[in-house]
Amino acid sequence: MKSVTDFKKMKQGEEKITMITAYDFPSGKLVQAADTDIILVGDSLGMVVLGYDSTIPVTVADMVHHAKAVRRGAPDTFIVVDMPFASYHFSDDKTLQHAVEIIQETGANAVKLEGDYPEKISLLVNAGIPVVTHLGLTPQSVAVLGGYKVQGKSEAAAKLLIQSAERAESAGAFMVVLECIPDNLASWVTEGLTIPTIGIGAGKATDGQVLVYHDLLQYGVDRLAKFVKPVADLNEIIIPALRTFNEEVKAEEFPNEAYTFQTNKEQLAFLYGGKMNDC
Repeated sequence: MKSVTDFKKMKQGEEKITMITAYDFPSGKLVQAADTDIILVGDSLGMVVLGYDSTIPVTVADMVHHAKAVRRGAPDTFIVVDMPFASYHFSDDKTLQHAVEIIQETGANAVKLEGDYPEKISLLVNAGIPVVTHLGLTPQSVAVLGGYKVQGKSEAAAKLLIQSAERAESAGAFMVVLECIPDNLASWVTEGLTIPTIGIGAGKATDGQVLVYHDLLQYGVDRLAKFVKPVADLNEIIIPALRTFNEEVKAEEFPNEAYTFQTNKEQLAFLYGGKMNDC
């Protein structure tokens, strides 16, 4: 399993970092088998696997539940878990309580915070909890941002994002996720930090890339963001396969003898009081 130090060395050596967002045991198992550097258990699970309209309804309990499943599937991969909406925005005591719960209950290696919260980063790092920060398009704040739009396009917005990234590094964050920002801004942030940047819709200059498992494989999704390059289309495989099952059951073609357990009358005679021949 890689460590926080390894990721910094990868940046220094210009070796790209791979991160895939996964939410359950089978996806965690497959992502680890693919030698991915980091698994992110994102609060996007609210939309991808729970069917919510946003990440806002996701709770700490939801994150713990899914992260535990991912860890069971990927015992040897570095795992980052999102701290969900309102779990770190108020008192320091609650922030620590929620972060400790996530780390202790799931076996995750780090937590991720969205937005410019250097004081919360310092709080958690001082408690021994590694922190990733997430800047640019932050889904937990999408209502304030006015929707899912590219961020940092104006000079003022770009300066604020650069300053936020610098504050996060100074506070002790070991990595920054940059979402939906212009590629030249992502390049500027990446060059100005000693900690790695991971891009999602932020161009190729970042130190690594992250996409969601279900988007990469087109698994149960019917719309993809502009920055997603799918590598397969499981929908084209899964839907016909499920239809085949439905059709074979209705036509009484399944199960046939190949999928049925067999025995002999003597073995089951006791069920009929020894009178199997009368059946």
